[in-house]
Order: sequence, then C-alpha cells, then structure tokens
Amino acid sequence: MKNLKIKLGIVDDDLLFVQLLKNYIDQDERYEVVLTSTGGQHFLNETESDSPDVLILDLRMANGDGLEVMAALAQKETETKIIVLSSFYRRSFMGQMLKMGADAFLSKEIELEELLNVIHSVYHHGHYFSDEQVEVMRGQLSNKLPEFHAYSKDDLTEREIDVLKLVCQQMSTKEIADHLFISPKTVETHKSNLMIKTCVKNMAGLVIYAVQNGIVNADEIVLLDK
Repeated sequence: MKNLKIKLGIVDDDLLFVQLLKNYIDQDERYEVVLTSTGGQHFLNETESDSPDVLILDLRMANGDGLEVMAALAQKETETKIIVLSSFYRRSFMGQMLKMGADAFLSKEIELEELLNVIHSVYHHGHYFSDEQVEVMRGQLSNKLPEFHAYSKDDLTEREIDVLKLVCQQMSTKEIADHLFISPKTVETHKSNLMIKTCVKNMAGLVIYAVQNGIVNADEIVLLDK
C-alpha cells in the first residue's frame, strides 16, 4: 500500500509567496499542500473540521497574525505541527515561539530544500532546532527563560526520563519503542504524561524542559541530518 502524503497548510499574506511555495512543495511526492490562506482568521475558519498535518505559518499578517493562530490551535488541541516561517525572525524570539506552540521557528531566508527536510523532521520527530538555535540554548536558554512547568524533574518516572532523553535525540515513536523494548502505544502514553506533568504544548517544549532541568545538555540534542 502506498504511503499517504503528509498534508500541509500554508498561511502567509504574501499571495505570490504562497503560490510559489505551494508549487515547489507539491513537486515532492512526500507532501501535498491541501490548504492555503492569506490570513490567520480565514485559515481558522477553513479548518473547523479538518486540520493539516503540518502548518507553515507567517507571524505578521493583517487578518489574524501567527500568534493568534497558534493560540487558537492550542485551545483546540489539534495534532497539527506548526512551523513558523517569518521574515521577522529573531533568534531571541525562539523560546517564546516554542512556548506559544511552534515546533520549529525559521527565517524566510532558509533554502527550499532545507525547508522540506525541516518539514520531515517536525512531522516525524515533533520538533526541529538549527545549529544556531542550539547555540542559543547553550548560552542563554536554560538560564534566561521562565520555566515551562509546575512539576520538578523528580516527579518524572525513570521510564518517562528515558523517553524524554530519546525525544531529545530526535527518535520517532517507533524508534523509541524499539530502543526501549516497549510498544509504540506505550511510548505515546509516556509522551502524553510528560506533556501533562511539564505543562508544555509539544515535543519542542519537552526538549526545552529537558535542557532547563539538566536532564540533557544542549550538546546532547541531536540535530537534523544535513
């Protein structure tokens, strides 16, 4: 049976950019752009019944900006992964973007081929960090960002910590299951419990939690293969 394509949405108020990006992505057999919009509010209205697997989202838009979209999706508790792709990229905003629910935060200067790889990483592993962003973690993240959680790391079970460490290594659910000799369903249960205990919204938030609490250090975060 042929694998289903990953469904993508693009929300950006630059119509030409949206059309060009859609045309490029649709050439890759792994992906299908199923929804485009030039405003956040229009996108939210269009996705009442169905959401894309991965959303490529601009920050600054006239009709509902990216922050409003992320807040609305967080309330709906959808499984849509969010890649914020913006010309208003600042690495100092990275922590706030992750706290808002972004699974990756990228500059529009990114190469198109690299963007496709980021989409793959976010869909299969739940997050993406660039080399530059890991450098931010090394120098700033664990000390300057407010903590995400209401629980301490001592509230996590040994197995939950095992799963968390493997999430930081960009392992998929199946890879974690194989590594720990447990079922994929059990891995998903541990991930859900981790997000509840740490009060984060996504896998990227779990990585930040792990860095902040000394479960891993920034050097141990596995980056997307180049």
